[in-house]
Amino acid sequence: MKYIVFILFTVMTNAAAQLMLKQGMMSMGAISFEGVNPLVKLLQIVFSPWVFLGLCTFVISMASHLYVLSKVELSFAYPFLSLAYVAVAIFAYLVFREDLNGWRIAGIACICVGTVLIAQSGREMGGRGHEDQTVSITPDKIGTSEIVR
Repeated sequence: MKYIVFILFTVMTNAAAQLMLKQGMMSMGAISFEGVNPLVKLLQIVFSPWVFLGLCTFVISMASHLYVLSKVELSFAYPFLSLAYVAVAIFAYLVFREDLNGWRIAGIACICVGTVLIAQSGREMGGRGHEDQTVSITPDKIGTSEIVR
């Protein structure tokens, strides 16, 4: 549980990146590749300010996620990324005035409950990450039947 701050940082930067990408695409208007070199259009999209900032934020999020994966089990860390859906839905409602109806709220509640259950599983492990679970394999421990050809 000591890495939860890094996990939540990953979640929030992931959600922030999504919001920046949405803002960038809204500011560009309808995208059309008609009569334009697709590569040039793609570069225009990637290097528009909000999209570029969103992509950079994704890189930060991924770097944080890689750090988390080096410390905790994937089956513990990865489900927390679903909280990005929660953050995106709430901020999309607040910033972009997107619909947040009863079905979406029910889905958000399910995601939150599931994430709490997964977080509790981390406590039962005693907070053990991979650093406590290393296995040493030496030549004398490998039998001929274990060699994969």
